[in-house]
Amino acid sequence: MKADILIIGAGPGGYETAISAARKGKKVILFNGDRLGGTCLNEGCIPTKCLCRDAEIVSLFKNAGEFGVDDFTFSVDYNKIIARKKEVVANLRQGVETMLTQAGVTVVNAMASFKNAKTLVAEGVEYAGDNIIIATGSVNKKLPIPGSELPCVMDSTAILNLEYVPANLTIIGGGVIGMEFASIFNQLGSKVTVIEFMKQILPTFDSDISKRLKQSLTKKGIKIITGARAKEIRQNEFYEIEVVYELKGKEEIVVSSDLLMAVGRSPRIDGLNPDAAGISYSPKGIPVDDFMQTNVPAIYAIGDVNGRMMLAHVASTQGERALNVIDGVADKLRFDLVPSAVFTAPECGMVGLTEEECKARGFEIFVGTSLYRANGKAMAMGETDGVCKLIFKKDDGLLIGAHIMGMEAADLTQQCADLMNRNITYREILEIIFCHPTVSEVIMTAAKNAK
Repeated sequence: MKADILIIGAGPGGYETAISAARKGKKVILFNGDRLGGTCLNEGCIPTKCLCRDAEIVSLFKNAGEFGVDDFTFSVDYNKIIARKKEVVANLRQGVETMLTQAGVTVVNAMASFKNAKTLVAEGVEYAGDNIIIATGSVNKKLPIPGSELPCVMDSTAILNLEYVPANLTIIGGGVIGMEFASIFNQLGSKVTVIEFMKQILPTFDSDISKRLKQSLTKKGIKIITGARAKEIRQNEFYEIEVVYELKGKEEIVVSSDLLMAVGRSPRIDGLNPDAAGISYSPKGIPVDDFMQTNVPAIYAIGDVNGRMMLAHVASTQGERALNVIDGVADKLRFDLVPSAVFTAPECGMVGLTEEECKARGFEIFVGTSLYRANGKAMAMGETDGVCKLIFKKDDGLLIGAHIMGMEAADLTQQCADLMNRNITYREILEIIFCHPTVSEVIMTAAKNAK
């Protein structure tokens, strides 16, 4: 079978690129090795956001007295929480299937591997393509320590399918995945401990935001241990899980009923047979240039598999860039301005450079901050825990970094990304009228406070 474009992988990067290409009149074959929607839809972004919302509602009910609701009692049925999550995922997956059908994309429900640089093989059938896009995503990592292969060690996929709320949960890894689950299960009633190797949680975030989030979550009962190296996992005679970790040269042990290992993800290359096509690769992924091209002409790699930035919206945008290259169309997509968020309670979001990155690059900057506790809408909503930090270049006033923790932080970060894509300056922000009362006014106030 012959096509204009062959795409391996049906996550956001794969299926959205397939739909876009098909709508442009190209014949597209999409290889779906697992479930439509990939990790993001089935065991990542969407199901975790379902749990985030459930946890948020439970937390709100627990604090109903603050809003004048007295003598309020409720119970949590975790089975219904899981059922709702599955229903949301199933509905979205059906939507993806419908869009692919309407666009005229041929979907092959099998994993494909390379026969050569122009041919793929899936279940014994050969498929030829003028261009091939690899979008196979990533898989959960495990620490190479004793006990990491024990059945009691959950990854992010396994914990999403739990049928109960853990009494005690230890999480190895304080990145986005680890902290989201820490926040979720803390709100649902688990006693949570996080062990993070780096000196701060959310290592890629601005240190001010990371520190404030740690303080906030600690006040809510989450024990967060940073600068700690997990050394061993074992089960004691009572089937409790023990994690041995080293902190400041001393060994410590944390005991819990359940354990999540959330130490990142690795590009999914196994089964592709890239050698047959002469494609360069390493454990860090398939290297590509800024046009998403591999070292082999007409073969592209997008999303997690290239290891550049493991975010669903990045995969989709990289697919758009690859299609533009195939069509010979120039674009102005800016991969230096990618907003990202972590849906803890409170939320955090960031776009652009951190203060640490600015210093490393030798940029002279000035910074503006504002606190949620001074924002009218946040006070009215009872969501005063938060901060907005804006970073400007001193020479031209350009906004080069936005870092937010608090209510609606993800959406406010997107608002800042919109402004930054238009190369907005400090003075131009001051000339924007912000609606009152809205949480977005923390951006205005941070700009006014810049110095």
